[in-house]
Amino acid sequence: MRPSLVLMVGLPGAGKTTRARELAASLHALRLTPDEWMIPLFDGAQPDGKRDLLEGRLITLALQALRVGTSVVLDFGLWSRDERWALRSLAASAGANSQVVYLPVDETAQRARVAHRQSTAPHTTFPMPDTDLATWRTLFQIPDATELDGHPIPDPPPGWAGWTEWAVDRWPSLDPD
Repeated sequence: MRPSLVLMVGLPGAGKTTRARELAASLHALRLTPDEWMIPLFDGAQPDGKRDLLEGRLITLALQALRVGTSVVLDFGLWSRDERWALRSLAASAGANSQVVYLPVDETAQRARVAHRQSTAPHTTFPMPDTDLATWRTLFQIPDATELDGHPIPDPPPGWAGWTEWAVDRWPSLDPD
């Protein structure tokens, strides 16, 4: 049986990590969540540029796991369509299936969940002001049926030889080999 790469997609407060834990348990998969690494490594801060570097290393680990037959749940949020297509392409090159799991959340529920998490478990999250949440909503690209139904991966954006090259530019510490 081929391993799977599950891409958790959604804004903060959508329930991605809760669902990722459930999926990882049911699939016997490795779950990778950047915040669980960022908080202890950087003493609760989010230093500029470090998240992309950490994500690149986690993706490298995910590809290694896929190549040895272990399924992986990437709990990143993955706000851009191109990020999701690139990761699906990398999964295919590692001999794995992939799927997008999208968890929508309305603004009111999102603010309430983020505030609840900050008040009850501040050691597990970063502060997220309402102004940031509102800005992030404008940046997020909702997956369409093409992504959710697992349609073939399209060509990368113009100027890129392939999705691997795009991904290495997006996550500078990524080692796709």
